[in-house]
Amino acid sequence: MNLNLLEFKDKISLAKELFTPFFKGEFECFASPLKHFRTRAELSFYHDEKNLNYAMFDKNTKKKYCLESLEFADIKINDLMKRLLKPLNENTNLKEKLFGVEFLATKKELSVTLLYHKNVDLISKDLANLSKNLNLNLIARSRGKKLVFGKENLLQELEILGDFFFYEFNNDCFIQPNTFINEKMISWVLQGIKEDKKADLLELYCGYGNFTLPLARHFNKVLATEISKENIRFALKNCELNSISNINFARLSSAELCEALEKKREFKRLKHLNLDEFDFSHILVDPPRIGLDEQVLRLASRYENIVYISCNPQSLKENLKTLSKSHKIAKFALFDQFALTPHLECGVFLRKITQ
Repeated sequence: MNLNLLEFKDKISLAKELFTPFFKGEFECFASPLKHFRTRAELSFYHDEKNLNYAMFDKNTKKKYCLESLEFADIKINDLMKRLLKPLNENTNLKEKLFGVEFLATKKELSVTLLYHKNVDLISKDLANLSKNLNLNLIARSRGKKLVFGKENLLQELEILGDFFFYEFNNDCFIQPNTFINEKMISWVLQGIKEDKKADLLELYCGYGNFTLPLARHFNKVLATEISKENIRFALKNCELNSISNINFARLSSAELCEALEKKREFKRLKHLNLDEFDFSHILVDPPRIGLDEQVLRLASRYENIVYISCNPQSLKENLKTLSKSHKIAKFALFDQFALTPHLECGVFLRKITQ
């Protein structure tokens, strides 16, 4: 089996084998479109004797692959790739010491970030003309410098079980890069809690509010934490966009949150909140690839219902060794966030085992 090019059915088989010790039920599986599904793409530039070319490099062999388009990327990204390369090659100022490009798309909008090994202030006029001529939201970066032409922040609209939610974010935010699957993931979580007795929600690693906003309508109060100041800024703005007022965002690491809830440490960032007033019936975690550490696992084990969104089946498996001592898996979903790659996103509902 080629682990660099996996069909979803192959990933499902591997996941079932991996999680057999913890779950004997039916996996809910959500397949992705195989073309134009990815809304974020990062490429290098390769300079040959005459021109720039888009390029990708194999992480293991370092082999270079020049390309003109990305079949898996959003159609707006593909269209722009063709239109962008020509003016870059025709302008020496723009082409010189350009080493990378980042594309970010939403359902209706697009931005491009060009990465330079020279001071972008020196080519600001050329960049401004490029943005104007292509009607493009353009960001240019070099060490310690960032120029914005057009707008940096993009608007996204998600349809979740017939309701619409609106988000604003930029290229510095962590995003779910497959909008189709993202909508499926949020919908799956909402359907999973539908029959639950719900009080308050505790969410860790909330980002800019991707899951938080739709979930907030189903709980009395929400406490959502995130370490990134930029993500918190957008999360607050996204509450305003959706007229949601029952979410309390706090810029805390997972370790700091545990210390605060265990009353081991006080934080000025929580001075406006009384943690004792929360009655958490559910906790949602969406950690980085490393998974949850022992401290967060102990915290999660206290609550009746755990919703675990994982981007790494291996770390999820390790965490389930601990969580399965206090909770039983009620639902398990597999999401093909990165189609045709080895990566797999998982969703797990765990209910506390009654004695």
